[in-house]
Amino acid sequence: GLGLGLATLLVLVLSNTLVSAIRDHVSDEIRIPVFIAIIATMVTIIDLLMNAYFHTLHGILGIFIPLIVTNCAILGRVESFASRQAPLPAVVDGLAMGVGFTWVLVFLGGIREIIGSGTLFADAHILLGSAFKAIEFTVIPDYRGLLLVILPPGGFIVLGILLSLHRQLQNKLSAKAAKADESASCCAPSTH
Repeated sequence: GLGLGLATLLVLVLSNTLVSAIRDHVSDEIRIPVFIAIIATMVTIIDLLMNAYFHTLHGILGIFIPLIVTNCAILGRVESFASRQAPLPAVVDGLAMGVGFTWVLVFLGGIREIIGSGTLFADAHILLGSAFKAIEFTVIPDYRGLLLVILPPGGFIVLGILLSLHRQLQNKLSAKAAKADESASCCAPSTH
């Protein structure tokens, strides 16, 4: 999650910067293909750099790095924000969106790793270096794991469950707030 999140963060920042810098020179008719070409170029550069400097991590992430190009969130931010802003706000937006995306991937990856294999931060040293072997630990000893959660469909399943829990919590909070508003309005003295 951290490796893919950081790669996406770099793509967001670089793409936002370039699109913002050329925004006045690209006509509306060809802006989307130009933006996709910029994003694809940034992904290719990040992919090659990861292969050169983080080869083991690159092998683990495999096809997911090139798939960053198809991430609608990146094209959405480039189209809705970077193409309308100066470079500095575009860079800040790319950084903020990238950090948020990375946080979500790390959180989701952590949940999947605990449920799937009973560990947390396993193989963190591949991305962060041998000094980070100390943060790798077993959460559930002698746990055989749940393979489905570790596989790609498991990401969608866990995300769906988290979104469902979030929706249920929002509904309960909304109902509680509506009930509090109702009781406050019926008990308030009239000023007529």
